[in-house]
Amino acid sequence: MQFHHHGYVSGDPRIQAPAGFGVDRPVELPDEVDVLIVGSGPAGMIAAAQLAQFPNINARLVEKRPGRLEVGQADGIQARSVETFQAFGFAERITAEAYRITEMAFWKPDPQNPANIVRAARALDDEAGISEFPHLIVNQARVLDYFAEVARNSPSRLEPDYGYEFVGLEVSEGGDHPVTVTLRRTAGEHAGETRNIKAKYVIGCDGAHSRVREAIGRRFLGEKANHAWGVMDVLAETDFPDIRLKCAIQSHDGGSILHIPREGNHLFRMYVDLGEVPADDNGKVRLTSQEEVEARANKIMHPYTVTVKHVAWRSVYEVGHRVTDKFDDVAPEHSGTRTPRVFITGDACHTHSAKAGQGMNVSMQDGWNIAWKLGHVLDGRAPESILDTYSAERQVIAQNLIDFDREWSTLMATRPEEMDDPAQLEEFYVKTAEFPAGFMTEYTPSMLVAANTHQELATGFPVGKRFKSNMVIRVCDANPKHLGHHATADGRWRIYVFADEPAAGEPSRTTELADWLVTAPSSPLLAHTPADADLDAWFDVKVIYQQPHTEVDLSKVPAVFLPKVGPFQLTDYEKVYATAPADDIFTAQGISRAGAIVVVRPDQYISQVLPLDATGELAEFFAGIFLPRPSGA
Repeated sequence: MQFHHHGYVSGDPRIQAPAGFGVDRPVELPDEVDVLIVGSGPAGMIAAAQLAQFPNINARLVEKRPGRLEVGQADGIQARSVETFQAFGFAERITAEAYRITEMAFWKPDPQNPANIVRAARALDDEAGISEFPHLIVNQARVLDYFAEVARNSPSRLEPDYGYEFVGLEVSEGGDHPVTVTLRRTAGEHAGETRNIKAKYVIGCDGAHSRVREAIGRRFLGEKANHAWGVMDVLAETDFPDIRLKCAIQSHDGGSILHIPREGNHLFRMYVDLGEVPADDNGKVRLTSQEEVEARANKIMHPYTVTVKHVAWRSVYEVGHRVTDKFDDVAPEHSGTRTPRVFITGDACHTHSAKAGQGMNVSMQDGWNIAWKLGHVLDGRAPESILDTYSAERQVIAQNLIDFDREWSTLMATRPEEMDDPAQLEEFYVKTAEFPAGFMTEYTPSMLVAANTHQELATGFPVGKRFKSNMVIRVCDANPKHLGHHATADGRWRIYVFADEPAAGEPSRTTELADWLVTAPSSPLLAHTPADADLDAWFDVKVIYQQPHTEVDLSKVPAVFLPKVGPFQLTDYEKVYATAPADDIFTAQGISRAGAIVVVRPDQYISQVLPLDATGELAEFFAGIFLPRPSGA
């Protein structure tokens, strides 16, 4: 965390000074906004937190509830999400209060007495070490609280506008604010009254029964629900020995339970198999009582028992695997011919079971993806064509999730004796660990992702996948740091320069690249960054030298890696790194000793890998994304 460069800060440094629309922000929802976010679920709150970092964008979030969510439905936090929390500044705090999953136990019918269950196997949650961050369980409401805090403490001072229900919208052909949204008040003295809001863009984050989705004519495609589960967050007495371990429990009669301990050391969640749902059920299964769910759980867990003392939250749902044909309001056949104005995220455009713990996690990546892109367009950085990449990127990810979840859900509901291999469930869990952890996302080439022509220069940083962090040593203070942890959700692109073998300041391709970055008109720092902004305002350029930190002379490091920032133009020393002796990043990430450039998007996905002398390709790539610096700026 950096602060003081604008003057001494005596209070909480997480609270940024108000700017732009954050100065005297009106309490009442205005008649016109740049972005209207509908729904304060995970996708909506991360979108708000990201857009709030752009103080000159007037973004508002409406929610039909009268206040914050108190009991959340989702609870699984995958490692990729914790990486995301790190970018927004609260990974450590939420990890401290969460339950951490380190192992999973698999219980199956006792071969000697199938009426009883026995522990058949245990598997490490992340045996391969795919992330330095853990797999967590924490109430969705707390995730929303943290994102709300980020938005509230941002320069924009963005806070949800509670008590507004989305009714409908219309998109016109012209005007600065072409989307007219009708809202209805749901609370207070004006409850029942409607009003219209004009917006440039709308993000629908309003769940599986999304009215925003209906308003733009999108429909779910795929299988309807045919299997029901009862879910309960409870405090209970039990003799089940693995009550504080994540468990997959399969019984002799085909019923199963996914058991998940919750934060706080006492609460736990159970997804209890309620069986196949008849085609003519018409939703009657959703009326299953709590008593029935508890009885079913005890039958599955025999000879162990669970006596529920308190129910914090419960629900009955049917598994369905569906995705919309597109995630914005432009018909597939018209893509690229007009600017999308309305976007849908999360459950509004893809639904699946909760057993893979993906709903909240994938929804957050939806919200972050569209938010930084809208930030670029509305802040004057990029053309509107960048918005076409949202649906193109995220629809593929949603379909991959549904394919994975269909297989996992089917295995969970299959009798062990009907499986090809008795260990099939646990083997699938271990084999596919990278997918549910959130690390299989790989964006294909587009205006935001270059071809992997030079991938051999950094094999550990696959183009299109998220930037995997690694330990390095910060030269200025000799502190060991995770390189990726300094990529905050501030809307900036990262340019990581992995130096070639010569030392800092010596003739090298690194030195030549550094000179080009601050002198060449085609350099992204000069071609696109506003002249009155800090040199690193839009592009955060860092260097990682191959030498030990004691051999890197800061006085010889090129100026682009030691930029002047803030009103006092103070040197930022936190952009110069060296390899960590015990974990050389060049070796760990397969980086060529000839050096490489790794370009990373604002949402931590790798856009390009280049040789150090490929300045033309670097300039061309950014010229295809960013607008030229305004004349005279």
